[in-house]
Amino acid sequence: MILSLRDLVVSFRAPAGDLLPVLGPISFDVADSQFVCVLGPSGCGKSTLIRVLAGLQAASAGSARYQAQLIQAPSADIAIMFQDPNLMPWRTVLQNIALPLELRGMPRQQRHRIARALLPQLRLNGFEHAYPAELSGGMAQRVALGRVIVQQPKVWLLDEPFGALDALTRERLSLELLRLRAGGEQTVIMVTHDINEAVLLGDRLIVLSRGPGTIVDDINNTLPRPRHVEMMYQPEFIRLTRRVRAAIDKPSG
Repeated sequence: MILSLRDLVVSFRAPAGDLLPVLGPISFDVADSQFVCVLGPSGCGKSTLIRVLAGLQAASAGSARYQAQLIQAPSADIAIMFQDPNLMPWRTVLQNIALPLELRGMPRQQRHRIARALLPQLRLNGFEHAYPAELSGGMAQRVALGRVIVQQPKVWLLDEPFGALDALTRERLSLELLRLRAGGEQTVIMVTHDINEAVLLGDRLIVLSRGPGTIVDDINNTLPRPRHVEMMYQPEFIRLTRRVRAAIDKPSG
């Protein structure tokens, strides 16, 4: 198992001093190269879970491990993408994609060569010298995704990466994500509130309860790959979306 959570709990301290539980306890393992989608009501701790796996948030109890090692800080093997692309407005597309390599100390010519080679895959040909203000929302998210891919991480953590986009752009980028990960070598944990998106993308669908989030369903998605939009009208796809919806709507306790 590449990721392992055991009785993980995260709590935050309220202004009055009380501890407010946000997530857990939850326990699950993630196999190498698995694509896991995490869903649940607002406030159930989905983004908190991603931050723990990224080494950006400490657990209050229990543990999260990457390749059996306790996650206590960010790792070069694990990259994260947020809903906001967080592009630097004074940097070009090429410079934004190459930023993680720059932070590692890679020489300018080498990092730009690597980033430039990604542009065709990201469908950003001809935009390497464009600035974020000149990009559509979908293009900006592709730049942010490129910033993840350029690091060649073993684990992609995607925190509602397409959540701020319109439905058609979101669907198009979901298919782009499938294309970019066609080799299936990366392990992906993706938080989403879109049930169709989760069923289209994921090998496994983990549904959390209302906060503090605990696992109410863990679904193996057996839809064949490669996936395509027409699958959304198939009986098995509809059955899976109904099961996820029922789990999300399940009363707490």
